[in-house]
Amino acid sequence: MYSLGKKNRRKNFYRLSNFIVLVLISSFLLSCSPSIEQDNEVLITPSHTLAAPTSTPVSIPKLMIGKEVPKDIAEYVISALEGQVQLTEDEETVSLFIRAGTQNPVANWIYALAVPFPTVMDGISEQKLRAIWTGKVYDDLSGTLLKMDEETLRVFTAIWGKPAENSILIDNEISDTEYEVDFDQQALYLIPFGDIKPQWKILKINEQSPIQKEFDPFSYPLTVSFNIQSFSGEEDDANFPIQSSSIFTNRDSSKLTDIMLTGVTALVRGTALVMEQKGVLYPGEDIRSQTRAVDFMHVNNEVPFTIDCPYPELNSKKGLVFCSDTRYYDLLEDIGTDIIEVSGDHFSDYGVEGAFYTLNLYDQKKTPYYGGGRNAEDARQPLLLEHNGNKIAMLGCNGKNNKYYAPADENTPGAILCDFDWLESDIAQLKSEGYVVIVTFQHVEYYSYEAQPILVEDFGHAAAAGADIVSGSQSHQAHGFAFQNGAFIHYGLGNLFFDQYKYCAGSVCDYGFMDRHIIYEGRHINTEIIPIRFIDMARPRLMTLEEKEVFLDIIFNASNWAIEDYSLEKK
Repeated sequence: MYSLGKKNRRKNFYRLSNFIVLVLISSFLLSCSPSIEQDNEVLITPSHTLAAPTSTPVSIPKLMIGKEVPKDIAEYVISALEGQVQLTEDEETVSLFIRAGTQNPVANWIYALAVPFPTVMDGISEQKLRAIWTGKVYDDLSGTLLKMDEETLRVFTAIWGKPAENSILIDNEISDTEYEVDFDQQALYLIPFGDIKPQWKILKINEQSPIQKEFDPFSYPLTVSFNIQSFSGEEDDANFPIQSSSIFTNRDSSKLTDIMLTGVTALVRGTALVMEQKGVLYPGEDIRSQTRAVDFMHVNNEVPFTIDCPYPELNSKKGLVFCSDTRYYDLLEDIGTDIIEVSGDHFSDYGVEGAFYTLNLYDQKKTPYYGGGRNAEDARQPLLLEHNGNKIAMLGCNGKNNKYYAPADENTPGAILCDFDWLESDIAQLKSEGYVVIVTFQHVEYYSYEAQPILVEDFGHAAAAGADIVSGSQSHQAHGFAFQNGAFIHYGLGNLFFDQYKYCAGSVCDYGFMDRHIIYEGRHINTEIIPIRFIDMARPRLMTLEEKEVFLDIIFNASNWAIEDYSLEKK
């Protein structure tokens, strides 16, 4: 039983302080009033408050809350209508009813369909999802169950009807912040958007997913609308204030931020030769639609730019001493680069002059950098980002414990060596200030899918210190994943732009990742991993479904996770 005046105990800042409902009170108004156009945007600051009645005093309408209405919506409406209605559970006297309904909604509640993170399939059709609900058996759906809490079950029973007896698993702990996703259980999880966690993969339904920026809630099958309906025959109820300016929701696009992390970029040697032959922008043509779409695009550019960088050679006499022509910066701009990591081994290949020239170029282009700098103090500074109310801090360092690769000191520019006393202190401070903390490492390059012990130790150290995301920028061969201390860990993403096409044994360096991390209301809620494959020494493309299935099977097994082999629709 809800009580009037009860304050919303969840995210009070998120609640509109003056919620106003649009409801037709009498059956006459229901049949005769013109439709009122709804504003689809969620209004963060209401422009007005409830209007006071102007006619003679009337009886207070009695409001009943449907059993399917989520607790957050019920508390929100009750608080907003304090003094305007009287709660009742008596159907004989009720005049207003909050329930699932699409006409003139006062709330849109977004749900997600989730599977354990080590899953290959990307989506399912609404038809097949509903088939699971009703217990209809398809060969490719055999044994698949839907898992949800009781509140979610009540919601979808109201709109889809009663589910088949053996198709649903109830787990009321799903919404707990410490809930551990069982990677060994084959089930689809139906969860409210606010309960999304990094350990899940969010599936598309009819090509729509609520973690996507282009998400359209009005065409998405798991958007559930709630409205206030009139069941009263009392004429006096028509004097109840009728105004509307907002729709309450648990997914507000103005509170979402995404950031793309990538692996090795080195515009040198064979990569640079291809750029000279096919154009500076050529390497990014197959991925730019992905990289441009995110709010923050990260590039780990390991190599300095120089004025007089010689024309590239596949087998340079200088060996592993690298530079990039300044013209190549156009590629970074073309793919939408917002952040540059400079913790790489080759950042100081052209000495102090090359490092300063490169940092000056980044400053001129207004592209912030981290993981290195003009001196040690500059190099240790976190890169701080704010977007849509989300605060993100990025820290980076070189974990090889070798001053040759990371020479930054009091007077010398370059990459900064990892110092865990510094990292622990900064991570703790940034977390206390409300930042989502991302730590990226330049580290030892191992040619294996499995993360080697030194990577596990150092990445785990950052996670234990409180980092939310720990990512390996260093690897040429992609590594596996882990979840530790609540952190998402990717030990190595592989190359983004580097000339190791067909170079590594078994062509393992031809494959890599771009990781899109989603931040919502100040927390990391999910990661979309985007596998890529090189077609030559310069250009990656997105993997086909068949390529991705093979690659992810390898990576998930290297992470000591058995791949979730759902035989559902893979598209």
